Amino acid sequence: MTGSAQTRQTEAGERYDVFHTDCVARDVVDHVTSRWGIWVLISLRSNDLRFYELRESIQGISEKMLAQTLRALVQDGLVWRKVEPTTPPQVTYGLTEFGRDVGEPLTELFDRITRRLSSRSTG
Repeated sequence: MTGSAQTRQTEAGERYDVFHTDCVARDVVDHVTSRWGIWVLISLRSNDLRFYELRESIQGISEKMLAQTLRALVQDGLVWRKVEPTTPPQVTYGLTEFGRDVGEPLTELFDRITRRLSSRSTG
């Protein structure tokens, strides 16, 4: 066990036990698959965006929920945050390499769903 995260030793090295409530990897999965986490990762897949641009791109999200979601994703190392020292401060967000790696299958899932829905509506 490493810290409070439950791990198991495997041939490839350490593996997290995501079914254990204290698992760090479980927290990251919870943040990624939260109501808004997926949309933030998908919104940042093509471009880095400022806070207000993210809020505009994800309809229905409140500033409070966007801020909480971004805070969790930054803490998990999926999203980076850059603050420009202007008045008011301009804050830009983008995907880290880890965020791009995690976001890729989410984007693929989103694309598969929208393709299937498009073919249903035309067929």
